[in-house]
Amino acid sequence: MEYVDPIKDIKSINKIKEILRQQSQRDLLLFVLGINTGIRVSDLLSLKISDVWDGNQIKEFIYFNDLNSNENKAFYLNNSVKRELKKYFAQYDFTDCDYLFKSKKINQPITRQQAYRIINNAAKEAGIQGKIGTHTLRKTFGYHAYRKGIAISIIMSIYNHHSSAETLRYLGIEKGGKQLIKVDVNL
Repeated sequence: MEYVDPIKDIKSINKIKEILRQQSQRDLLLFVLGINTGIRVSDLLSLKISDVWDGNQIKEFIYFNDLNSNENKAFYLNNSVKRELKKYFAQYDFTDCDYLFKSKKINQPITRQQAYRIINNAAKEAGIQGKIGTHTLRKTFGYHAYRKGIAISIIMSIYNHHSSAETLRYLGIEKGGKQLIKVDVNL
């Protein structure tokens, strides 16, 4: 697998969102869900409507069985994700067993290659330099979580990394690089 970069600039993230919003609500949802949860693209593509919808409302968490630890991992669906899910659900008539990122041609999810094309083409159109791929979503999540003050140990746990150095390297954060981190409890 080729190394890809996180998207570090919020303006670039918003530019990609606008491009994808013009293109397809499904594609926008893929991007927003990826950068807000850190879920692997293979897991994102396997999601079904019932994984995010309980029949009455959008669920608060998505659960995946982690193959490495054989435990259920929970991923929080924040307001950004919920907003895009609501817009997506309003556009189509889904059943619980439909794939969330359903192909327009067949009753299967889009492929990893299609997800790559969606993300990569939008990033190019937004003028983003660097290597962008599906893993960029996961890295972007971790980079911004770290910059907002989430403990590196929590991010390590999400990624199943064994050391903070491994996680920082994965996120493209230079060792010894000074970064201001906001710790805002906002009581």
